[in-house]
Amino acid sequence: MADVEIAFATPECQVIVRVTLEPEMNARQAVMRADLPARHAAWADFDFALAPLGIFGERLREPEVYLPTEGERIEVYRPLEIDPKQARRERAATASSR
Repeated sequence: MADVEIAFATPECQVIVRVTLEPEMNARQAVMRADLPARHAAWADFDFALAPLGIFGERLREPEVYLPTEGERIEVYRPLEIDPKQARRERAATASSR
């Protein structure tokens, strides 16, 4: 058994949930065990069963195969709301118009 943290954030709300895993439980199962949709009404429509996952900032290629170890933080990633390149262009355009 291992204790891990599940992290998920939106601009409005961030949560870290500690869960205890059964032996041979994978990263995806750990996220589902955290029951994130029940923690914030706005997350009810987010598909946690398909979301990309990572460990401490590194994306997992196969979350259904990866077995988390004690103390790891599994991060649930969501789609970007704006492309980073586009955000830079908009900031640059705003700065140059001043």
